[in-house]
Amino acid sequence: MLTNKFWPLLDHPNDIAEADYLSLVTVPFPASTSTFLNSKLPLPLMTLYMVGIGLNDEKDITLKGLEAVKKCSKVFLESYTSKLQCDVAALEKLYGKKIILADRELVEKQAEQILEPAKTGDVAFLVIGDVFSATTHTDLRMRAEKAGVDVEIINNCSVLNSVGITGLELYKFGKTTSIPFPEKGFEPETPYDVIKDNLGIGLHTLCLLDLRPDENKFMTVNDAITYLLIIEEKKGGGILTNRTMMIACARLGSKDQKIVYGKAKDLMKIDFGNPPFCLIIPGKLHFMEEDALNKIKK
Repeated sequence: MLTNKFWPLLDHPNDIAEADYLSLVTVPFPASTSTFLNSKLPLPLMTLYMVGIGLNDEKDITLKGLEAVKKCSKVFLESYTSKLQCDVAALEKLYGKKIILADRELVEKQAEQILEPAKTGDVAFLVIGDVFSATTHTDLRMRAEKAGVDVEIINNCSVLNSVGITGLELYKFGKTTSIPFPEKGFEPETPYDVIKDNLGIGLHTLCLLDLRPDENKFMTVNDAITYLLIIEEKKGGGILTNRTMMIACARLGSKDQKIVYGKAKDLMKIDFGNPPFCLIIPGKLHFMEEDALNKIKK
């Protein structure tokens, strides 16, 4: 039986024999306490840190994000929705951690490889840009919570707010769309439809250009404009021509980012360098937006 031994306040403790004294002051713990100490309680689950690491290089991570990564036993980097302007080795050097590349197959179909370790140790899931710029990451969060794993979100900037550097007002952007690589039997017209809907209410349209980092394949500004003009010719909506004013961006958030405002036909002649790229179709412009765009006009 567990006991608790204590020394009462006595005027003359030497007057009591040691054996009698210990017998006097030995008090048993309640049975419930003994049961609690001897029970095999489940260990508390650890944390899955979902960390946005910004758009450019290893230094874009926040201090909060860096602190979280440094205490994790495993670190995954989602590698299929964007591209950093530095090598993974640069991340590993700053973070002091080995990084595991997580492709679409792992994140969407084999997520247990991320979630299981998070039940016994802290795990980091790194995302280029912000955590929730891609919907698959919402799915991972929901699956983690369903599995009883604690999730902590650490946000960062993404292309969705970095386009503000163009001078366009962020609250005047409409629905964002993606322009995919066309394939035989797969030539969606959704990007064109989104642009048309946004223009109809005077809003800007951000077009994210397709990329497949594992294949080192990135849609260029030229490819994207060509794709849109082909759809225009097919549908005849009258919203896009080779003289339509557009904004092309490359490597937003980096020191060598390139942003140009000009006619579609002129943008198609420019070499924008390394990816990633995006294209913006402006809606109705405020005079301050016009002033800002004129500074980057081709």
